Formats: sequence, structure tokens, C-alpha cells
Amino acid sequence: MHKLLGLPALAALATAMMGGCSPSGTTTTAATTAAATTPTPAPAPTPTPTPTPTPTPTSAVAQFTTLNLAAPDNYAAPTLPAYYDGTVTALDNSPATNAIADRIATLGRVLFYDRRLSVNDTIACASCHQQGAGFADRARFSTGFAGGQFTSAHSMRLGNVRYFAPGTMFWDRRATSVEAQASAPIQDSVEMGWTAAAGGIAALITKMNAIAYYPELFTFAFGNATITEDRIQRALAQFERAMISAASRFDTGFAAVFNAGAPNRGLNADFPNFTAQENRGKTLFLSNQGNCSACHVPPTFALAANSRSNGLDAGETRLFKSPSLKNLGLDGAFMHDGRFATIEQVVEFYNSGIQDGPALDNRLQQGGVPRRLNLSDADKAALAAFLRTLDDPSLSTDSRFSSPFR
Repeated sequence: MHKLLGLPALAALATAMMGGCSPSGTTTTAATTAAATTPTPAPAPTPTPTPTPTPTPTSAVAQFTTLNLAAPDNYAAPTLPAYYDGTVTALDNSPATNAIADRIATLGRVLFYDRRLSVNDTIACASCHQQGAGFADRARFSTGFAGGQFTSAHSMRLGNVRYFAPGTMFWDRRATSVEAQASAPIQDSVEMGWTAAAGGIAALITKMNAIAYYPELFTFAFGNATITEDRIQRALAQFERAMISAASRFDTGFAAVFNAGAPNRGLNADFPNFTAQENRGKTLFLSNQGNCSACHVPPTFALAANSRSNGLDAGETRLFKSPSLKNLGLDGAFMHDGRFATIEQVVEFYNSGIQDGPALDNRLQQGGVPRRLNLSDADKAALAAFLRTLDDPSLSTDSRFSSPFR
């Protein structure tokens, strides 16, 4: 056989039959060869840990209030009836330096409802000016911060406060503007307690700087966190001026008959939504017989700028200011000292009780003496019924003017 194959072929055959040898003489197998050429697996990568997110600072405004600062409520541009035209806007007492802005009025809303603005965290502006009571107090006098003392005058309604053209505030008109009035109760010894002895407005501002949501809100409203009395006044005044009453039954009726070119702009026409008694009361209110509208001017029913004393007491020398008659029926006491408890008592006073004095308004006089209307019982009831049509459930329930606190 070796002669047939030759020596080299025989050697190759023998090697193949033995499984093969390495050049060094070491025997190898297919498995060994495979093991030698298989690469070592790379170690599994270590997972990268998910980074812990940096916590977003909690907004104190979001924590303590229901406000959405990304979409503040509309205070600056309310939708008003057509008869809130130039004849009404001419009476607006808003200064050019403090036109309503949504952000600033929003701050004013918080200030208005915040009990922390009193020395012992018990009284807010809203304690004496309650939304459900027409932003007045149904009690004759309001309770002060100490609990045992009471104000000396009845709380005034705030609806349509912007339409008393002179802008003076309080029953005796001692504050020159809504702004000046805004911080007076804060410093009152009975109401909120920040008297000079308690440190005054400076002490309040120190307190407010330590309340988490105020630096945030003042930055939102004014661009920086600085708190001043002027900014407090401006914010409260804007919130109060935004309280416009234009959705009473009177307003619904007037909208139905309004005609800018008609006599008295259509007010003399019967309102289709009124009863016969209410329309009779409206006639008495507008006509020379009652002459009420000469001082309480429709459609805002704010006081005429030239009004004087109403003859509540004989010999009166002070010039009183009345709030708008809107939401009169939600109030619980009437006149500066709250001496009357019902609208019927108020009507009877103007019918038969006006007293003489040097400050008495000439529209309440006849022949140099206090005027007597001599209304029948039916007419007095009609006048009271009309006055109740001025109640505005929209203003008394509007969430824009409710407490923002959680």
C-alpha cells in the first residue's frame, strides 16, 4: 500500500487518523481548538442609577390658597351692560396711577381676606365686609380684634364704591380716597390693632415678610417682593373697586328697556320683569314725589357728588356719605349708626322723620323746612319692594370676590 500512496501521503493519513498533532507534538482536538478560539465574554455593564430629581420648591401661594397665578381672574375688564357707558364711567374715582390690573387685584383679594393682617390673627377686612351681606356686616356694629370691643359705626357696603365720584370714604368722608381708607382699619385700635403702640404699619410689614406667600404675591403683582403701605393700599383699593354690581333684577329690567336716546334713557318705562308693585316703587323713586334718585343715582345707585346731610338728627353739621343702594336688602342695619333694622323703617324715616339742621340737603327740604312725603301705606310698601330689586346675587356669590384661602 505504501508503494501505491507514497511516503508523504501515508504520513498525512496517519496524522488524520490519530486526530492530528501540534507542531510541538502536543495532540489537539476540535473541541480544544474551538475553546482556544472562542472569545471571553465582556462583563455585563453596571446599570447607571436614575438620578434623583431636584425637588421643585413648593409654592406657598399654592399651599395656602386656591389661586391659579398662571391664569388670574379677570378684574380689569368685566363685561358690563350697555348702560354702563360714558355717563357711568365719568363717575369712576379710580386714579390714573392705580388703574385695575388683574395681578394687583388678586393680591388685594388675599389681603382683604387675610386674618393675619390683624395683630392677633383674628380679624380681616372681610370680617366686617362680608360677601353674603353685600360686603357689609349684618350686625349693627362689628366686633374688633380683641373680641370685646365694637366699632362705633355700621360697616358700609362696598358694591359700586368706584362710582362715588369724589372718592372719599367712611360715613364722614374723612378718608380722601379708597386707597387712603384701605389701611385705616388696619391701624385702628378697635378693628385690627396695628396702632403706634403695636408698632404700626412697619410692624405689620415685618410680619408679612415672614408669611411665606406674601413675598411671592408681591413679586407676582409688582415685579419684586418689596412690601409697602402704598402697595397694600393700591391692591386693596383695586379689589374693592372691582366689586361692580350690575346683575340685579333692576339691571335685568333696565337692560330690556334701555334706550340711550329716550327720556331718562328709558328708565321711566315699566320693567317687564317687575311686578306692578315694584314698578310703582320705581316710579316713586325716580319721580319728584319721592325724588330719591336725585341723590342715589341709577344705574349704580352710588351717592351723587353734591349730596349733603340726610337730616337723621336735628342740628346735624356733618356731611354724611351713603354707600350705593345695591344689595341694600342683604344688609342688616341702616344709617351710619345702624339705628334702623329694616328697609321699611328707612322708608318711613324719609317719609316723615327728616330733621332740620345746617347741613341738611336742599333736596330734602320744602319751603325751608324738612320735606314730608306723606306716602300712603301702599306706596311705602311699593318703594320698599323696589329697593329690594337692587339686590345682586351675582356679586354676593361671585367666586372672584370670595375667600382665596384653603
